[in-house]
Amino acid sequence: MTVPAEKGARAAGRTRHDGPRRTRDSYALFLLPGVIAFLLVVVGPFLMNTGVSFTEWQGIGTPRWTGLANYRELLDDSEFWASFRHSLFMVVAMAAVPTAIGLVLAAALFDYVAKHVGARAAAVLRACFYLPQVLPIAVAGIVWSWILAPDDGSLNALLGAVGLGSWQQDWLGDPDLALYSVMAVMVWVQIGFPLVVFMAGLQRVDPQLYEAAEMDGAGWWRRFWHITLPQIRPETYVVLTWCTIAALKVFGAVYVLTKGGPGGATDVPSYFSFATFFEKTQVGYGAAISTVLTVIILALSLVGLRLQTRAEDTAEGARA
Repeated sequence: MTVPAEKGARAAGRTRHDGPRRTRDSYALFLLPGVIAFLLVVVGPFLMNTGVSFTEWQGIGTPRWTGLANYRELLDDSEFWASFRHSLFMVVAMAAVPTAIGLVLAAALFDYVAKHVGARAAAVLRACFYLPQVLPIAVAGIVWSWILAPDDGSLNALLGAVGLGSWQQDWLGDPDLALYSVMAVMVWVQIGFPLVVFMAGLQRVDPQLYEAAEMDGAGWWRRFWHITLPQIRPETYVVLTWCTIAALKVFGAVYVLTKGGPGGATDVPSYFSFATFFEKTQVGYGAAISTVLTVIILALSLVGLRLQTRAEDTAEGARA
């Protein structure tokens, strides 16, 4: 029996389209475990935490619904706003300063060390700068607490040995110095991440741009400002976004070094939420603090992704 040409064409069309559709469906199956894990590990606990934030609860017994009372209390809580101001200092220490230093170091390793000393030397130095990122923050914090100890710390001993004994301080116990000491430690911890990202970004910059600029008489700084920075703008937004998020949710270093002290001088929202939740057993209020912090981080993430996408589109247009 002969199949009409029109029916044969429709059947062939269905056959051609069924293949890609089935392929897309099979790809979706591979995404399913990740989606389920995301719902169980991230979305579920966040919704539970948000629900608890509308209650008054000490962790045992039955929570009592209070509506927005915790959030209204949060607006008038001077300790929360003080901890939030401290987190802005952490943004400087973990985002602004490491990004600037990492960019300069990456350019130096890429333009000078790799070309004049060797790529292996540049890779070794890059690994050394990145080492604090892979150290457990508890280990790094304990080591820095030994270094900054007021009596037998390495830093004070070094200052005394070189004749600068008047500079010896209680670096983590003085309310006027503790926050800046923690900031210095976090600069050391964070600097490796921007360095690695920027070195990866520099490898995709067209060398002909540098050659043309050098032939026109442009020095290193002009090449860096007019070629390097615009070309790695997407990486810059990635670094700033990730480091800002890390600064807003920093907890381990504060817990190990100062536990928010002395007198709340190094308190940050994440530690403030932890102390309120577990030490003061004000579970509902601690959940409100963490919910607000999560919403702020989510908003900043969306802004950072938007800026990164726009920068990538601009870079693609410039290359085209």
